[in-house]
Formats: sequence, C-alpha cells, structure tokens
Amino acid sequence: MGVTLTGSPIQAVLFDWAGTTVDHGSLAPVRAFSEAFRTLGVPITDAEARGPMGRAKRDHIAQILAVPRVTEAWRRTHGREPAETDVDALYQRFLPLQKEVLSRHCDVIAGVPEIVAWLRQQGVRIGSSTGYTAELMQVVLPLAKAGGYDPEVMVCTDDVPAGRPAPWLNFLAAQRLGVYPLSQVVVVDDTAVGIAAGRNAGAITVGVARTGNALGLTAAEVQLLPAAELQRRLQEIHADFLEAGAHYVIDSVGELRQLLD
Repeated sequence: MGVTLTGSPIQAVLFDWAGTTVDHGSLAPVRAFSEAFRTLGVPITDAEARGPMGRAKRDHIAQILAVPRVTEAWRRTHGREPAETDVDALYQRFLPLQKEVLSRHCDVIAGVPEIVAWLRQQGVRIGSSTGYTAELMQVVLPLAKAGGYDPEVMVCTDDVPAGRPAPWLNFLAAQRLGVYPLSQVVVVDDTAVGIAAGRNAGAITVGVARTGNALGLTAAEVQLLPAAELQRRLQEIHADFLEAGAHYVIDSVGELRQLLD
C-alpha cells in the first residue's frame, strides 16, 4: 500500500477548502467581500474581490483596499485615505455576511469523496487548511461531511500567527497529523498564495485550475462555456500556477489519483 511522487512516499495530502474541495468556483468569499464593501459605499468588481484569494480574510480585505481603483473610490466616498480602522470595520461587516453566504456554497466538489477514500486506502493521511476562521468553518464542516468529505485535521487562519503565504497552516496541519518531513506531504490549493504557502513549507504543491478561484465559475457555468474558450482559459491558469511555483497543476481534485497512482 502507499503512493509515491518524485520518488518519495506520500504520507499526507493537505487540501484547501473553497474552490478545491467545496464551493465550485469559490463563490462564497466573493459574494461576502462584495457585499461588505457595498454597504460602506464602495462597490468592488468580482476580479478585485478575487485578487488576494487564499489569504486570511482580514489580510484579504486590506489588500482589496490597497488596489489603486478601490483606494481612489474610498477617497471619493469617504473624503480620506482608507485606514486600519476601515479594515476592521469591513472585516466586522464581512464575518456575518460570510457566515450567511457559506450555508449556500458548501457543496462538495465532484470527485473529492472518491479521491479521499482512495488515498485513505493507500494509507495516506488527509488534512486541510483554510483562510476562514474557526467560527466560519463551523458552518462548512457539517455540510461538507454530509456531502462525503470529512478530513482528519482542519486548521484555520486563527490557529496560526499568520496566514498564507506563510507556511504555518501547513506546518500545524502536518503536526496534528503527526507526519514529516514536509517533502513527503502534498499541498493542494486553487490559489497562487496557497501554492506559495506549500512551497514555503517545503511540501509538494499541486494547483487546481478548473474548480477554483482562478476560473471562478460554478460547475454549471463551466459546462456552458465554449470548449475552445474553456481550454484557452485553463491553459492560462496552468501556466500561471506553474510560474507561481506549483510542482504540478490539475483541473480538479478528482484528477489527483492520475498524478499519484
């Protein structure tokens, strides 16, 4: 029993959540960020909401505010530069919005239960990490479990001193699983910052292109996209993730067995 990659045995796989194992297209955070900014008079685009995806949510808000167009819009609306107190105000608005939105975006992505079951049959441990807080994950966990996904370990952004791209989420997940070295751990994520966090931990990194934040479409929307357009966009995402440091890129977690088997 067991799987290998790059000639080494794989002890564990650490999965991201939104866009990787649940919430096809990573829609829940986008909806909550957009609504939080709208309530304070500064609408943002989906692209602006998605830009820092994968980071701790307060850090994510701060990065959106630092986007030049958003900064200028804030200046026009509020008559001053955005400050740390504004990040706090947006974050406090974001949390209840995210909690409400999450309940509608927790569907387990197709292929995830099957690949997790296969990994467990091979003796591979299953961990996870997220930019969500523990409070937010209390909404996600029971719905994911009902959908067939229940990792052994779940590490949240408020469990560590800093979120991605710092390696701490991965280190803590590996510690709780009792596995090392990290060179025998695979980190699977749908964002460049998540890939960076995996690299910074010394893990093997796998980017996820079709189901996540980079493409940003539901499963139904992907089906409606013309085949040539879908292929073009996926090729761009694959190239971007490889440039960001991913060792491998797959379209969905369901393809992980082909990579590891």
